[in-house]
Amino acid sequence: MSWAGIFHNKSLLLGGALIGFLLITAIAGPGLSPNDPFQIDLTHRFEPPCQTYLFGTDHLGRCVLSRLLWGSGISLGSSVCITAVIMCLGLGIGIMSGMGSQRVDFIIMRMVDMLLSFPSLVLTLGIIGALGPSLFSAAVGICMGWWPVYARLVRGMVLSAREKEFVTAARLTGTSGIRMTTRHILPQVLPPVLVLASLETGTMILVFSGLGFLGLGVQPPQPEWGAMLNEARTYIFTAPYLMIAPGAAIFTAVLGFSMLGEGLRQAMQIKAVNPW
Repeated sequence: MSWAGIFHNKSLLLGGALIGFLLITAIAGPGLSPNDPFQIDLTHRFEPPCQTYLFGTDHLGRCVLSRLLWGSGISLGSSVCITAVIMCLGLGIGIMSGMGSQRVDFIIMRMVDMLLSFPSLVLTLGIIGALGPSLFSAAVGICMGWWPVYARLVRGMVLSAREKEFVTAARLTGTSGIRMTTRHILPQVLPPVLVLASLETGTMILVFSGLGFLGLGVQPPQPEWGAMLNEARTYIFTAPYLMIAPGAAIFTAVLGFSMLGEGLRQAMQIKAVNPW
């Protein structure tokens, strides 16, 4: 991957620009908010977009723009952190399985198969049901539902990398397992996993927002994009602008990460990553 290739990769540049803008907004959201996102003012309920309230107000008179900015830190930040945790779990367990003995590989893969026998979303909902609706429960549920996919993908790449000549040569020279993993296996496995994580972050945003829409994620009055959509659905015909703002934010974030992941795939010259 060269700098010239990066500057000619429109998907990578546009996706990076969108994600960069959203991350800056998420970090600076509290300082950019024109109003208090938690302040209830029933005298200004359902104010249409105007100079004072650029995105209008909701059914409790709260500023939609302020809540959108505050919610970006939760929706975007949580999704990125969840994806990072899933990637680290899958990477570590997949390498352990691929580099371990046959017995270790058998035990880990049977555990992964058991978790994969449940649809990821169903397993996530079950964990949230056991722990109770909250941001923490949603994060734990999503991590438990998605890390086995990464683990199986990484394990397959590790087994393939172990058969290459330079890895065999390193093994014959007495290179330790840890050194072989860090110097020879990890550099081959990490780029495809990073591409997959970039693509899957958009999926995590949709899943996290979907849980918020169902009332299983962040609880009121904390603003979050999915929860804002849930609050606005009752007023879709009387105040449609309430759904436009969080919907557009989710769409932009998912599009940005999808373009970023595709751009990274092209820049690294990696074939399409299929976690299944």
